[in-house]
Parts: sequence; structure tokens; C-alpha cells
Amino acid sequence: MPSYGFLSTHPPTRCGLATFNAALAAQLTADGTRGGIVRVTDHGDDQRPVPGVVHTWSARDPAGWREAAAALNAYDVAIVQHEYGIYPGTDGEEVLPLLRRLSVPSIVVLHTVLSQPSARQRSLLEQIVATAGAVVTMTDTARDRLLVGYTVPAGKVTVIPHGAAELAGVPVDRRTRPHLLTWGLLGPGKGIEWSLRALARLQDLEPTPTYAVAGRTHPKVIEHHGEAYRAGLHQLGAQLGVAHAVDYQDIYHDQEALGRLIRSADVVVLPYDSREQVTSGVLIEAVAAGVPVVATAFPHAVELLTGGPGLVVPHQNPAALAKAIRRVLTEPGLTARLAGRVRPLAAHLSWPAVAARYGALAEELVDARSPAVAAVPA
Repeated sequence: MPSYGFLSTHPPTRCGLATFNAALAAQLTADGTRGGIVRVTDHGDDQRPVPGVVHTWSARDPAGWREAAAALNAYDVAIVQHEYGIYPGTDGEEVLPLLRRLSVPSIVVLHTVLSQPSARQRSLLEQIVATAGAVVTMTDTARDRLLVGYTVPAGKVTVIPHGAAELAGVPVDRRTRPHLLTWGLLGPGKGIEWSLRALARLQDLEPTPTYAVAGRTHPKVIEHHGEAYRAGLHQLGAQLGVAHAVDYQDIYHDQEALGRLIRSADVVVLPYDSREQVTSGVLIEAVAAGVPVVATAFPHAVELLTGGPGLVVPHQNPAALAKAIRRVLTEPGLTARLAGRVRPLAAHLSWPAVAARYGALAEELVDARSPAVAAVPA
């Protein structure tokens, strides 16, 4: 098996890429395969040494790509998480010279594919794809958007879904009232305000639902705006008369606690404002856990939930959000039908299955680079 170098943000940094990279790295090295993480950090991150991290590239050091590339070259394959905002330089452009300096095959995982990129963003992503050995998108929507909106070779692009923890065996905390749940880092665009307005429209139900909003405010939001968004949500809940029914859990749950919380939910609500989001780890975790999902029509939700294990509603429409939640909570047989649509997906989305596909892709790249063995004359 090839050894793996991983380039990404990484715990204790708290973001979707860090969580994804930690899970993928853990799976690919679980059997003792050699691996090491080159961690990308920002100025607000905890800089203490972390097990598995072999090198740290600080965003304050634009020239740090040289040492980061050297660390990755110690492995057979480099797996690079890509998002425009995590690497130094405009639009994270310093990842490009790093990729060009690699002497080993690379797999670049695209967490965002913009439908309307700037000229610089389009050019940068096209050059990244050209330089990479292979590129992974996590949805068909992202792949299609990449092939239609950018000049890239289709043969380099593979779709591998976002992985999910296996929660089937996690105990379910039974509650006396219907439980709605949204989790993840908070900030403008999360759409919690639309869920609060939807909750106000559900106060005629008996018993009335509770709503858990689990997660800290995104560090970059705190840096620029403090806790204004969270404070605004508290104020709105009070104005709507639903503050008593909302549980703001201002903590970062570990996997065990998060699993119990997800399994306790009757509905996971994803009221995001984004019309660009082609990958959502939260959506995948909810679906894999078998919990019905009500989501706005961001691209990943449309692809995964339409005709599948959830309901999709228009953006910024609390009436439609409330109607869909009401259906899940009250329509006979709907929850069971939605759960039945999860079963064909669950094994496909588990982290072991997802990691196995990355492993197969890595082996293909390594084999393609292996020099042909000349036949020895008899």
C-alpha cells in the first residue's frame, strides 16, 4: 500500500476541512500504513504539536510552501484539501507552487467549485487541476460544474462522496417533545434565523418542538464581527416568542457526543442561504444517521435529497420550511419512507468505503508512475 502525505487544516483547528482530513487520514492509515499530516494554520489557531502532524505551514509564511512540499515528498502520494481561503496568497494561490514542486503524485480534493468564480479563481483552479495527478469532487453537481464552467480534462476528475461516521449503533436519547437540530460553526449565511421563524409557525403542534443549535461561532466571524450574529439570533427568538424552545449549545462536540445528538433528532434542519454549496459534511452525516432532513435548495441538498431521504425547500422561506418540518413530524409513514431511502446510501457513505476509494485512486496514480521493468534476455 502507498504511504500518504496529507495537506490540510487539521484539528485542533475547527472547520469542515480539518474534520474531513482527520477522518480520511485516520481511515487510510488505520491498518498501519505510513502517513503524515502537513497542517495549514492561521494566526488564531492553536499551534501546539499534534500527533500525526509532521510539519506545519503557517498562513503567515507565504514561502512556507517549499518546506511543506518537501515534507509531502517523503510519502508516495500527497492528498491535498482545497478551499480558496486556507492557503496563503490571494485566493490561496500559494498552493499552486507547492503542487508544482511535488515529486510524488497528488490527489486534490475540491471542497468548493464556484459557479461564478472571478477570473483569478477560475484560472487558479484550472492550473491546480492541470498540475494535480487526480482531482476529486464529492458530488456529481460539483463535477458537472467543473467540467462545464472550467477548462479541465474530464479524465482527471473522480467523484467520491464525503464520508460519514457510522452512527447506527449509537444510543438514541428519547425525548418527550419533537427535536429539531442544526449543527456546525455559526455565522451569517447559516440561515438559523429562518429556522427560528419556522419554529414560530409550529407552536400549534402538541407537543411543541424544541430546536437545538449546536456549535460555536466560526473563528473568522468572531475575528471580524464578534458574537453579533449569535446575539441577533437570541434577540429574534425572544421577539418571536420561541426563545424558551431553543437550546444554543455553544460548544464543539466530540464525535461521540455529536453522534448521540444527531441520533436524538427527529428532523435535521439545514436552512443555509448559500446557493453555491456543492459539499456539506453535515448533510452527509445526517443522511447516513438515518435522520430525516429538511434543507434549503443548495446544490448538494438538491442532488442528495430530491426523491431521497429528505425534503428540499426554497431559500429564505420560513413558511415553506415550517410546512416541510410539519410534514415530517405529523404525516403518517413519511419518516419511515424517508428512512427507507437511506439504506442504499449508508454503506456507500461510510468512511471505510470512502477511504477505500481514495486508496484505490492512489494506487492507480502510483502504478501509472512506476517505471516499466525491462525484460531480461534469457
